[in-house]
Formats: sequence, structure tokens, C-alpha cells
Amino acid sequence: MLHFVMLPALERFGLAPLLIDEIAHFMRPLLVGFTAVCALLQLVVAGTVLGWALWRDLRGQLLLLVVLAAGVFYVVGHLPRGDYWQLFSYLVLAFAGLVLILQPRPDEITER
Repeated sequence: MLHFVMLPALERFGLAPLLIDEIAHFMRPLLVGFTAVCALLQLVVAGTVLGWALWRDLRGQLLLLVVLAAGVFYVVGHLPRGDYWQLFSYLVLAFAGLVLILQPRPDEITER
């Protein structure tokens, strides 16, 4: 939401590009940290319910991808070209979250 809605809206509103960059550099790590905590909580809850079957489920794999991408976001920040890799992992988080949202709830799945 921040990358696709808020920052373009601030740019269109007429704020200075440097100010928009500062807002982005402040907010992205906060959102990634919040995302990682939420994904870890979901992994714990789903792991207690499903056990090892969680890793065969697409939701479990996507949650693991989210946790790994969040870790990469923080690790590569100090490397050369780290801004590029941080943005890439941020977008991986966004698209994994989108795919997670589109998944049916576990109680909606009917066995065939």
C-alpha cells in the first residue's frame, strides 16, 4: 500500500521528492518488521494446527517466503547496491502478501 498508493499520492500532491524519499526510507523498515512479526505469528499458529503438513501447503511456503524476504531486506541494507535489493525484497513481500490474500481459507477448501 505504501509503495503503490501512498508514495505516488504524495508525489502527485506536490511534495518535494526528497521529502517523499525520506518518508519511504522511514516507513519501509517499519512495515517490513510488522510484516515479519505477523508472518511469524501465522506460521506458529498454522504450525500448531497443521504440523509438518504446513510446508506442503502453499500458504506455509508463502509465509516462509515472507519471513525470508523480510530477513533479506534487513541484511542487504548495508551492502553495495543494497537499496536495489531492499526494494526487490519489499516487492517480493508485497506480491507474496497479495497471493496469500487470494488464497481460500482452510475451512473453505472442500475435499474432492
